[in-house]
Amino acid sequence: MNTPDLDELTSADTADGIDQHVVGAVIDHDGTFLLLKRPTDDFRGGTWELPSGKVEPTDTDLYAALHREVTEETGLTISTITGYLGAFDYTSGSGKHTRQHTWTVTVANPAELHLSEHDESAWVVTTEQHPVSAEIQQLIDTHLSGPTD
Repeated sequence: MNTPDLDELTSADTADGIDQHVVGAVIDHDGTFLLLKRPTDDFRGGTWELPSGKVEPTDTDLYAALHREVTEETGLTISTITGYLGAFDYTSGSGKHTRQHTWTVTVANPAELHLSEHDESAWVVTTEQHPVSAEIQQLIDTHLSGPTD
């Protein structure tokens, strides 16, 4: 499994002036992955994205945040973190310099999907019918191009 040291990631982020960390997941299930559609009245409203969210002060590390965010947004439980796909930077709706770190994961209970923050979900094999941002597309392409280890 290709997974960088979490302390090295956060140290590099600090050195780069990152104000806010976000974690994201490509949830892989039987050759499909999960996309979520943001509510239209939200930041980047109406766009399709991966399950993701801010790292909170109560999270012990990026992995803890990843587990919490996947469960909060989807009701699913991560069973395995299978690899690290990379990161991208953006400016949040509140103007913070933000970096999203994204991993591939599998879940224990894919049939128990329950949305709490998004309008729609789709298990897909490509983003053709559910367009995503260029940054998310690059992460998905990395995932689809082969093993992350």
